[in-house]
Amino acid sequence: MPKVYVGNLASSVTSSDLLRHFATAGGAIGALAVTDRASGQCRGFGFVEMAKVSDVVVAYSLLNNSVLNGQSIKIELDPALKNGKARNRAMAR
Repeated sequence: MPKVYVGNLASSVTSSDLLRHFATAGGAIGALAVTDRASGQCRGFGFVEMAKVSDVVVAYSLLNNSVLNGQSIKIELDPALKNGKARNRAMAR
């Protein structure tokens, strides 16, 4: 399952918030907002697992620079995913 890195998250973002936000683009099956152990607040980044590579491309086009909890988020992709190609061609066989 492909994963994307999501940065510039507000400290109030939870894993549930992140999953709900990506579900609007379809294909999101899991999310993790990385939190600080002491405060429990989001450390400003997280990861979202998508069902298919094509879901990643759609989520990137719809949600990169979108606003979540008052802050514009940044999605980072593997360069191969931007072209809709599998990350590792050997795995696609």
